[in-house]
Amino acid sequence: MIMRADNTEHLRAAARQRHDATRAKALAALHELDQAGAHITFQSVAARAGVSRSWLYKQTDLQDEIRRIRTQRQPTTVSSSSKQPSSDESWQRRLELAHNRIKELSTEVKSLRTQLALAHGQRRADNITAATPPD
Repeated sequence: MIMRADNTEHLRAAARQRHDATRAKALAALHELDQAGAHITFQSVAARAGVSRSWLYKQTDLQDEIRRIRTQRQPTTVSSSSKQPSSDESWQRRLELAHNRIKELSTEVKSLRTQLALAHGQRRADNITAATPPD
């Protein structure tokens, strides 16, 4: 049986680099919009950075930064009691994102369970083969 090289560390490093590059693009887009005095929304940041809104919503620190910039721009005379509750559309979007994430995680769990079952089966087969005396 040929043993394949374990490339998981390289795959993880590549994924981390892609993630970091995407985050850097999103932050740069956010700050460009802020410097330009443009209206900052998740849609505008996502469009400027070339990322999806759903990805942007999953990055809690970027969400916080977007909200921080929005808050800084609001006049200080606005009282906190004038905040409007989240709209139905906003709640619907959050629910969609949560549902999509649950589906992604369920798919991942199913895949991992399959891989684990195959690994156990292979290990069992290897133990049987090792225990069987040659003819």
